Amino acid sequence: METREKIIIIGGGFAGLQLAKTLNNKNKKVIVLDRVNHHMFQPLFYQVACGRIEPSNISFPFRKIFQQSRNTQFRLTEVREIDAANNKVITDEAEFTYDKLIIATGCKTNFFGNKDLAGRAFGMKNTQEAIGIRNHVLMTFEKLIIEKSRSDDGNWNIVIVGSGPTGVELAGAFAEMKKEILPRDYPYMNFDNLKIILISSTEKPLAVMSPEAQSQSEKYLKDLGVTFMSEEYVTDYDGDKVHMKSGKTIPSNNVIWAAGVTGNVVDGFPEDKLNRNRYIVDRFNKIKGYDNIYAIGDISYMETPKYPQGHPQVANVAINQAKNLGKNFLKKNFGEWQEYEYKDQGSLATIGKHRAVVDLPFIKFQGFFAWYFWMFLHLMLILSVRNKLAVFFNWMWSYFNKDSSLRLIILPNKKNETLQ
Repeated sequence: METREKIIIIGGGFAGLQLAKTLNNKNKKVIVLDRVNHHMFQPLFYQVACGRIEPSNISFPFRKIFQQSRNTQFRLTEVREIDAANNKVITDEAEFTYDKLIIATGCKTNFFGNKDLAGRAFGMKNTQEAIGIRNHVLMTFEKLIIEKSRSDDGNWNIVIVGSGPTGVELAGAFAEMKKEILPRDYPYMNFDNLKIILISSTEKPLAVMSPEAQSQSEKYLKDLGVTFMSEEYVTDYDGDKVHMKSGKTIPSNNVIWAAGVTGNVVDGFPEDKLNRNRYIVDRFNKIKGYDNIYAIGDISYMETPKYPQGHPQVANVAINQAKNLGKNFLKKNFGEWQEYEYKDQGSLATIGKHRAVVDLPFIKFQGFFAWYFWMFLHLMLILSVRNKLAVFFNWMWSYFNKDSSLRLIILPNKKNETLQ
């Protein structure tokens, strides 16, 4: 009886999940390892942070996804090290052997080695961080309404560092929250004092998009009342003030860091296998120097003639690298394997209601239609029908009522708290 090849996938993000789905119910034994029990639709984290949708609407338990699978298993565990010499993955709870290993650990927030920033500013790369932002911002106003005489300017500044899609979308969402929602929740507070500040190291927001998208997004931000600070570099945050290279400071108790990402590297590989904290792979996503270890998605660094500096760290690359690798694994002969090449399908971002920018390979457009296009595309990318309907209902409710009912402050119980 033929023994099935054992494939271990570390990480259940866009890349890891897509590879597992490509290999689902095939003649392979697949084990997915992750430190959380669910896949997360990261492009909508900013809406969780602003109380527009619930985390469950964009989270999908792995055991539910693979409930009907005949060959795919899931294990909830933290990977500590890879023992490549013995084909083992070492985790907190156990050791897993493999025939082929795929690393799809994605990225984490890059604080560029600044421990103060890492300890005090909020990242937004997972569900817990998105909920943490929501809790912290809402708690700020709960404290303010009680301590009305408190004159801490930092309470009235929400600072977002980084003007990529995440930063721009978050700034737009908070600006709309300031205008439409907070005055109704806190009718005795004057929100004219609340400032949404977006700090950018580039001259225009959305530097990776077209000049038309950059100019239009800057206009949208200003229309919404967002303070856009261009060509400024944040050097430190002490918990009370944001310090910049220019010498300027901004008082703030709510700082969100969206200024970059770095790879979630697993221990067990020498430094010469990495480039900018990403595993160096060939055109088949195989880590150079290894016969049976691969890296896909944000954690992989692949040079091609079209992309000599590596592919962008976006979901489209992750998904299609996973599809290509999965199809290659199912072929009998290595000679039939197909090399991967990225086909840029465009980029887009939304900056509040009826405001969005879209860059496609064949057309660029902004405004009302772009906003509907953004909503439709993201809705279609969400996994389950139930979750699509839940997100659509929340969006429609917010669209017509300019409100939501999802501003829950969820804090952990105190250790000495007893049940009543």
